[in-house]
Amino acid sequence: MNNRIILHVDVNNAFLSWTAVDMLKKGSKIDIRTHYAIIGGDETQRRGIVLAKSNPCKQKGVKTAETIRDARRKCPYLEVYKPNFNVYRHYSNLMYHYLLQYTDKIERYSIDECFLDYTNSQKLFGDPIKIAYKIKNDIYQKFGFTVNVGIGKNKLCAKMASDFSKPNKVHTLFPEEIKTKMWPLDVSELFMIGKSTSKKLHDLNIDTIEKLANTDKNELIKRFKTSGKLMWEYANGIDNSEVESNYSNPKSISSSTVLPYNYSNIEEIYKVIKELVIDTGKRLRKNNQYASVVHVSIKYSNFTKISKQIKLENNINTDEELYKETLKIFNKLWNEEPIRSIAIGVSSLSTTNNVQLSIFNQNKSKENDKHLQKTIDSIRDKYGNNLITYANTSQINERINLKGYKKDEE
Repeated sequence: MNNRIILHVDVNNAFLSWTAVDMLKKGSKIDIRTHYAIIGGDETQRRGIVLAKSNPCKQKGVKTAETIRDARRKCPYLEVYKPNFNVYRHYSNLMYHYLLQYTDKIERYSIDECFLDYTNSQKLFGDPIKIAYKIKNDIYQKFGFTVNVGIGKNKLCAKMASDFSKPNKVHTLFPEEIKTKMWPLDVSELFMIGKSTSKKLHDLNIDTIEKLANTDKNELIKRFKTSGKLMWEYANGIDNSEVESNYSNPKSISSSTVLPYNYSNIEEIYKVIKELVIDTGKRLRKNNQYASVVHVSIKYSNFTKISKQIKLENNINTDEELYKETLKIFNKLWNEEPIRSIAIGVSSLSTTNNVQLSIFNQNKSKENDKHLQKTIDSIRDKYGNNLITYANTSQINERINLKGYKKDEE
């Protein structure tokens, strides 16, 4: 484990930066990163909160997650821009596909940050610190936004390093640097320690990471149970978790995304599923393949995961067929808790379409659907995925008989 090298790439102020870059590319004369600007929700429904803020807003005391109403009190000339998931996903994907040139062992930890296992890549690309600077500079020059890159022997240290001074920086946190770089920090800055736990630790006079690292581990376990062991290990720079690569198995095709915030609205979730279906279906058809197994995986806001797959009677590869089967699985799987990320996939791939014969002669309809899908794909290849999309969710659900589909139905 000592020879491991992990990089953590974290986009600086992602939502606001990506919005700014997108606006500039579309001809805007202003860079909202230099204005009193925020990314926020719908003020009219009184639930609009600040999702991201510019540095000028930060200097006025505006805070992430506060209401826009409170932000306006601090900054009356505030400019509010709506979140745009499609824009975020576009720039997130640009960064991800750029990083793939260095390793396929990449974990998309959130929409704006990735872990890279660079261990074996050293033989090809050399010194990780030089590569970290190259990654940082390339991303800015190619895509127009800045990142921090952290380097360590494990994911914890790489992430802690990337959170040091920002923006547009490279930092290391190797074992010999933990005592000087990490231990002096307030305990609240240790990864995975929230406000509630931080307050409890402060009440115990454990106010720095150094004090936490030197606290008796068994005492922490008594007070905090399993999380006590984890926080003690983290304070001492111990983390043996692997980089969970999203790289697709050659015998399967999958698409996944980490959401810009935790989704609990079913219509928003269905829209994301549609986008993942389009991406998966397009790749399936590009390889002239059909699938007989569909898989759905959900990660909740508390990081717990759940997944399910179904085996189909017939091979499929059109968007509508994939969407229908994916929603069947999702509607059984989801417990209505907020979702952090979604993945869908297909496997048991074949180059033949083994449609069972029907006495109602539905095969002609299937062939028509195939030709229609081919036309749609050619238009999307020329003009982009957004030109042709599905009808609204309720219409699609009615067409594929998913209205009222219950979790306990088989």
